[in-house]
Amino acid sequence: MLALLWLTMLGVAPGCNSSSPEPAVANPPTVPPPPVAPPAPVLVGSSLIGEYTPAQLAARVSDIPLVGTLARYSVRVYRLTYTTQNTDGHPVTASGAVLVPVAPAAVPVISYQHGTLQPDEETRAPSYYSSRSEIWSAVSVLAATGYVVSAPDYIGYGASRALPHPYEHGASLASASADMLRATREFCAQQKISVNQKNFLLGYSEGGYATLALHKLLEEKYAATLPVTASAPGAGAYHKSAFARYIMRSTEPLNFLSTYVWVLRTYDRVYQLNRPFGYYYQEPYATRLQADPFSPVPQQAAQLFAPTFRQAVLTDSDPALTATLTANDVYDWQPKAPLALFHGTADDYVPFFNSQDAYNAMRARGAANVELRPIQGGTHFSAAPVYTLQAYAFISQF
Repeated sequence: MLALLWLTMLGVAPGCNSSSPEPAVANPPTVPPPPVAPPAPVLVGSSLIGEYTPAQLAARVSDIPLVGTLARYSVRVYRLTYTTQNTDGHPVTASGAVLVPVAPAAVPVISYQHGTLQPDEETRAPSYYSSRSEIWSAVSVLAATGYVVSAPDYIGYGASRALPHPYEHGASLASASADMLRATREFCAQQKISVNQKNFLLGYSEGGYATLALHKLLEEKYAATLPVTASAPGAGAYHKSAFARYIMRSTEPLNFLSTYVWVLRTYDRVYQLNRPFGYYYQEPYATRLQADPFSPVPQQAAQLFAPTFRQAVLTDSDPALTATLTANDVYDWQPKAPLALFHGTADDYVPFFNSQDAYNAMRARGAANVELRPIQGGTHFSAAPVYTLQAYAFISQF
């Protein structure tokens, strides 16, 4: 379903050093600020994957009425490698795909963050540009309407596949995406591809979470060089600490608990909690997950998680654990660029309250340009194609 995602940046007066007054200067000279050194380049290399005509791209979305007719330009697809930082702060070579429309005028750039990829889905990462990738069909048509698309693999896929993917770790998802966006613009300058200053951000599910984290990072660190024009994240788990409490309180079956095990493993490793599996899980699952981190788990939280762990989450009685969750909250800040939060109201994987909480917190901070776009009755999967169409319409306004 996620493969349907498409249409889914000191005046100083002269001093007196004698007893005789100096004549006043009407317009004292200003002291220019010291020059700001440009950031170090991050682009390592590039290779052409292929060029595809509008007709070829339209054929990939033949099951979506009228979408194919939007393809105006041929699209060249490149694989980029670039330098970013791993979760431990050390540099790593990462990769991603860049989709370039063969357009006659300068075009904007979209940073597109993909959704969850299981370890056995490596070839669905953007830089492979396989038919099972999110960017193969609708996102390629989106590029063909007149956008350069920057699509990071994230750490743990593509060129960095030997490393564990830091699943749902906000800081590294954001930095890997920002550095891919920097590499994309470096590549465009190198290849004399004409792009304007507009930067749009899109992504759904893990990609939605990565998109909101990226928006925050760009406005904090790259406001002058990579200004955000608008962003439209979909169905992300933005309120991580509340999401954890929701899971531990739940008495209903939760289909996503195997992926939440991945979240906990990531946080335990990245924040060096180094807790034994028995701290998190009951037997026999603690032993099974230690042997195979992706082994099946029950859908009932009470069956899977150790009672002491559940209590620690619900009561914040484990400060180190609580700190890892709140460190990954990205819902409570004030964006400057326009932002639309899309989310299915019946989402059974990432509950709607994540977007509602983000909207409420941002508006409370004075962000008048934040919108909440509920997709009525949409589940995590049924809302995905609706999201992509509406997100495309949203960014098309700017």
